[in-house]
Amino acid sequence: MTAFDAIAALDLATVQRCNRINRRAWGRLFAWTSRLGDGVFWYALMLALLLAEGAGAVPVVLTMLACGIAGALLYKGLKLNTRRPRPCDVEGSLTLTVAPLDRFSFPSGHTLHAVCFAVLATAHLPMLGWIAIPFAVLVAASRMVLGLHYPSDVAVGAVIGGLIAASGLAAAAGLGFVP
Repeated sequence: MTAFDAIAALDLATVQRCNRINRRAWGRLFAWTSRLGDGVFWYALMLALLLAEGAGAVPVVLTMLACGIAGALLYKGLKLNTRRPRPCDVEGSLTLTVAPLDRFSFPSGHTLHAVCFAVLATAHLPMLGWIAIPFAVLVAASRMVLGLHYPSDVAVGAVIGGLIAASGLAAAAGLGFVP
């Protein structure tokens, strides 16, 4: 068994364990978290910032939008090039309660955007960390609980999301506005 095979086996076993709680109330919690993580939560946060702060929120909202677009382009390109099947397509015993938004698994776009937006929102207004960070963690966990992603998909999505957020913050600072 190669190291890649061992990681793949551990990935699948972890998803199977996580998916066991995809029942009743827990399953509904993670399904709703995943649906909110489709973008609704983050768009609502951007709108709330604009309504609460007016022009003062424009830099962070523009940075979030730019980073969101960059993240979508990057993860879609990676998915099309890696073509890793989703756990729910590999293991028929997984309980699937939310339909996947696309065909491939690597990396987790939900996690990428959740981490990216949580970092950006918290950098702008640290008290948002109390909401954004736990929500991002729930989004990441939901991807495994729902049988849609492997832990490695989630981990790589989180790293990419953090790097995009850091790049967005650096670019915003370079342009003279800090979100």
